[in-house]
Amino acid sequence: MSMFQIFNISGSAVSAQSQRLNVVASNLANVDTVAGPDGAAYKARQVMFQTHLMGANGQLDEASAGVKVTQITEDQTPGRRVFDPKHPKADGTGYVTYSNVNSVEEMVNMISASRSYQNNVEVMNTAKNLLQKTLQMGQ
Repeated sequence: MSMFQIFNISGSAVSAQSQRLNVVASNLANVDTVAGPDGAAYKARQVMFQTHLMGANGQLDEASAGVKVTQITEDQTPGRRVFDPKHPKADGTGYVTYSNVNSVEEMVNMISASRSYQNNVEVMNTAKNLLQKTLQMGQ
């Protein structure tokens, strides 16, 4: 594994965490949405990660592995139902169905993704500084 593989590995993690942050932002934006005309409320989405073997020159190398987003799934738990017969989106029984997004869980996901993103950026900065110091040794 070359020293430059560190940038590929950390870059893949930064990209994956960026996608995770986008999904969390989408979920938080739809916390209080109600069912639309089709009767389906917004469903929370979750990012699925998978280990991705990486190597120099496009060759697979088991010594280095990154991460990639394989799919974004929808949470199938039912949405929160609130009895509000005066709401324009209430069904025949007077209940309004809200999205199934849990704002506390989404905030935890956001903090976790943000810290992972920051840690990977710090890894890249440290590797860059080490390479610069190595080059300065020859001067």
